Amino acid sequence: MIDRYDRAGGTEAMLRFGPDTGPVMVAILPLFEEANRTRTFMVRLLRLLAERNIAGVLPDIPGQSESMVPLESLNLLRMSEAIEGLVDQFASAGRRAYGIGIRSGALLDTLALLDGRWHFAPMAGNELLRELHRIWRAADPDRHKGDIQAMAFGSDGPVEIAGNRIGADLLAGLIVAEPFDQPGIPRRVVRLESDPRPADRHLPGSTLWRRSEPGDDPALAELLAEDIADWIAQCEA
Repeated sequence: MIDRYDRAGGTEAMLRFGPDTGPVMVAILPLFEEANRTRTFMVRLLRLLAERNIAGVLPDIPGQSESMVPLESLNLLRMSEAIEGLVDQFASAGRRAYGIGIRSGALLDTLALLDGRWHFAPMAGNELLRELHRIWRAADPDRHKGDIQAMAFGSDGPVEIAGNRIGADLLAGLIVAEPFDQPGIPRRVVRLESDPRPADRHLPGSTLWRRSEPGDDPALAELLAEDIADWIAQCEA
């Protein structure tokens, strides 16, 4: 179901899945171009959770998806505040909320008073910044010696990277951004078997964010849905 949620200064669209009661999973897509490669997968995952009687929402973040807010006017704080406001609305309705963050989406739930966070292949802001820098340099041979500082602060206006006009405030914020990980707040990290970094679980599957075109991985979605369902049951017990 298509719905909307309130944020400071306006509203954004979101998709709703599953029951209208009980805990709700707030799903956050990766920043910038990766969302186009993972949105179909996230929708499948939320539908699988709904089949397990777990509610979920997929909100448009300001500056992303179908949002009308210009990306170049935003920073990580404003984008994170939108998620914070959405979670507060669920709390006011008496519903517990948990986060699902894929890749750099795990950088946007840091302000929200979530009851727990489930992160799939989370990445730090400086990792995303290095990826943006590679894309920026590849787009223009004259930039082959340009460092990250030149990309982020070498212009008075926003920087265009892979069709996204990104402001210096947002790029600067990525330098120190880290996924939320605080004692006493449940957090589960799942990664692919091809990723050697520490995680609570490693699973077989494809790196959808590396594909040239949007894709899907139904088998991986099933594995992740089962993992989330088991984790939520533990958190709610």
